[in-house]
Amino acid sequence: MTIANSSLLQAAAELAGAQQYPAGALYVVATPIGNLADLSLRAVHVLALVDAVACEDTRHSAPLLHHLGLDKPLLAVHQHNERDAAPAVLARLARGERVAYVSDAGTPALSDPGAALVAAVRGAGYRVLPIPGASAALAALCVAGDVNATAFRFAGFLPAKAGERAQALATLLAQADAQVLFEAPHRIESLCRALADACPDRIVTLCRELTKQFETVVTLPASELAAWLAADANRLRGEFVLVLHAPPAAQAAVHDHDAMLRPLLAALPLKQAVALAVQITGAPRNALYARALALKDADAAAP
Repeated sequence: MTIANSSLLQAAAELAGAQQYPAGALYVVATPIGNLADLSLRAVHVLALVDAVACEDTRHSAPLLHHLGLDKPLLAVHQHNERDAAPAVLARLARGERVAYVSDAGTPALSDPGAALVAAVRGAGYRVLPIPGASAALAALCVAGDVNATAFRFAGFLPAKAGERAQALATLLAQADAQVLFEAPHRIESLCRALADACPDRIVTLCRELTKQFETVVTLPASELAAWLAADANRLRGEFVLVLHAPPAAQAAVHDHDAMLRPLLAALPLKQAVALAVQITGAPRNALYARALALKDADAAAP
């Protein structure tokens, strides 16, 4: 252990050690999404305190612990084995051990493994404690400046297939809240084209490589995103978070017309039902169409 790491662990213990950290409990620990300095002192203290660390990828988490001067048993708990790996964690908790769970980056169980492990631990009667910290979704929301949003929905990764993604987008666009999306670099162009087709005027904040050296945040109408990406090949690199801003109040009000849309959809084809609803209400056609499509999808999915 280096002097720097020793000082860090001491500072973490002094600032975070006064709180109780019960034995036989799972600690869900948020880790940095790109900048190591975003690891909280409380997270450092917990990682030093626990008896073992369950992690999404041992090859990713081992260097993080090594940087802190820590040597802990590592348990691989990822999306392909999460339920099968839970008994090993439960066995340690039964012995009164403390176990931390970390994903590769950010807060576990948000488009990352962790939810199934938490459910298994809680179902077995053990405590689960959150150690909050970095979150790509919250980082993007706080720089979006969405003045119309009164709430947000975390949508994560949309389906890869074009048809399924179009349906998912239609459902999202019918909501009055801001929507947070994740996307991989090899799919960001197709997502931006889909957004331009579905809602060209909707404002979108695109965040690339949040907290890292080449962090980029841009806010544009959906119709301009593809051109912005194409202007520089480097803009296609990295991980992406997008905030689909909440619609203006006039568009959000389409939810008030559900009682009228439902019988129209039951009696008429979709386009005719929407056209009639526009004539009656004067609401924006795009917003009513998206809402009508969402209602049809919901009714089709209902048992």
